[in-house]
Amino acid sequence: MADRLTGMEVFVRAIRLGGLSAAARAMGMSPTMAARHLDQLEARLGTTLVHRTTRRLALTDAGTAYLERAERILADVAEADADASAQARNVEGLLRVSAPATFGVMHVADLAAEFHRLHPGVTIELGLDDRYVDLLEERWDMAIRIGRPADSSLVARRLAPMRLAICASPAYLAERGTPTTIADLRDHDCLGYTLVTSPGAFVWGFGRDGSQQLPVRGSLHANNGEALIRAALAGQGLVYGPRFIAEQALDRGDLIEVRLDADYMDLGAVHAMTHSRRRLSAKIRAWLGFLADRIPRRAQGW
Repeated sequence: MADRLTGMEVFVRAIRLGGLSAAARAMGMSPTMAARHLDQLEARLGTTLVHRTTRRLALTDAGTAYLERAERILADVAEADADASAQARNVEGLLRVSAPATFGVMHVADLAAEFHRLHPGVTIELGLDDRYVDLLEERWDMAIRIGRPADSSLVARRLAPMRLAICASPAYLAERGTPTTIADLRDHDCLGYTLVTSPGAFVWGFGRDGSQQLPVRGSLHANNGEALIRAALAGQGLVYGPRFIAEQALDRGDLIEVRLDADYMDLGAVHAMTHSRRRLSAKIRAWLGFLADRIPRRAQGW
């Protein structure tokens, strides 16, 4: 296709500029190469487009008809290139962002509004889902993920650390006592997270790698971290999850963080995931830079 367009451009320029030498200079190639492209074009079409003499080019009937259509095609290609280039330079268009449900509600939705004020030409579609979406298959521009990057086909940009916490309401701890060891958890209601890919509803992992596992029981399981926090606020039990979900309640004193005799699992970090570090559009580059500035500020208490 590239050779076909090159031959077409050589033909059009040669006619408009008055010769193959002028066309070759305009396109940065030798006259011999320009002549070769024109020969290949005519051979592919199976007809003669121009009669060539030492002084000028004369269009054949086929060449006259082809010239008009070739100019239109080249103009369309140039316009498409210009549009694509403008979109790459300008921060505008639809930006599709996937994020975990609770994190998205608490820390992405309002940032999206702030980003739009900075870049009013961008419309953000925010998909909140705790599953790992397929960026390519589902046509997402980027995803925010918590944990360690698992998909080697994506590029991960670390935004902020993430740590776990165990907490409960003051009323619950007053009634049931405050656990100090992981063994004490057997005597408590442990509210479980039931994301399909995690055993965390029924087994809580400790140690940096999560290898120290403890079966737990509780009166509520949910696939949403904020729902578990609300249950903990109501005195229903202990919740073990990302600290950012409980941060405001901990700051108010509505929840109390429990310290046990074991390390909590290393949850990794918050990452922005994209298809590639190269050829990112201006809107994606602007959004990544914005997140890299804003998310770490919020992560101070996590």
